[in-house]
Amino acid sequence: MSPTNAVITKDNFKLNESLDKIKHIIMVMSGKGGVGKSTVAANLALGLAMAGHETGIMDVDIHGPNIPKLLGIGEKRVVAEGNYLLPVYVPPRLKVMSMGFLIQNDDTPVIWRGPVKMGVIRQFLEDVRWGDLDFLIVDLPPGTGDEPLSIIQLIPRVDGAIIVTTPQDVALLDSRKSINFCKQMNVRVLGVIENMSTLVCPHCGGTIDVFKHGGGEKAAEEMGVPFLGHIPLNPSITVGGDNGVPAVADVNGTAGEAFMEIIDRLRKQLIEKR
Repeated sequence: MSPTNAVITKDNFKLNESLDKIKHIIMVMSGKGGVGKSTVAANLALGLAMAGHETGIMDVDIHGPNIPKLLGIGEKRVVAEGNYLLPVYVPPRLKVMSMGFLIQNDDTPVIWRGPVKMGVIRQFLEDVRWGDLDFLIVDLPPGTGDEPLSIIQLIPRVDGAIIVTTPQDVALLDSRKSINFCKQMNVRVLGVIENMSTLVCPHCGGTIDVFKHGGGEKAAEEMGVPFLGHIPLNPSITVGGDNGVPAVADVNGTAGEAFMEIIDRLRKQLIEKR
């Protein structure tokens, strides 16, 4: 559905006004926690910005907002400008909004039920001055509950979802649920990313399949959805995330190269769609 086809009422005029300025909206999902979904979302968003696209990332993992930490902006706070909130800016072209900017400190839990969370997600969409964006990446919490349902309800024209998994059977089982969720909700699955794939030994160059290998690609084939690529199990990704420097910033590294290849495939999909 195009922005101009969205139903405009007095209640959602401001929401649609904000969404009209965003060309592509992509959800990043995972069936379970611990598969590196937020790490993937942060790298995709920064990679798109580095590729010349005006990009935003909206962290709606309300209970575990890790995007600020991963991007090295955990100490930042959003400021108000009139009736709007200004997202935190990360060079070269990335705007960021997260619950992490609004809580007192990293140890403060957010103890909210679904309706309150949906209200906050709506505010993140309509009360944040995103401006003109080529891409908005939405980092969702694990599973198929309130947050993804809220996004689909609020953004009927979402371009699609990326499913992040690891090669382990238990992760693949849950990733299939995420794919089926998208199919039931009529949301396009843009592709599956297999994270924590083969480890390349930094000393001998040999490979070790710590969590198996290829399961994500096989699951995508069986479910009839695209496979976007493998992200290696690379210590530099962990170190970069802890230091607030995503792996994609190192374009010469194997992890950064893997992310940029996935971004190229994603851009081709969306260009072909249009």
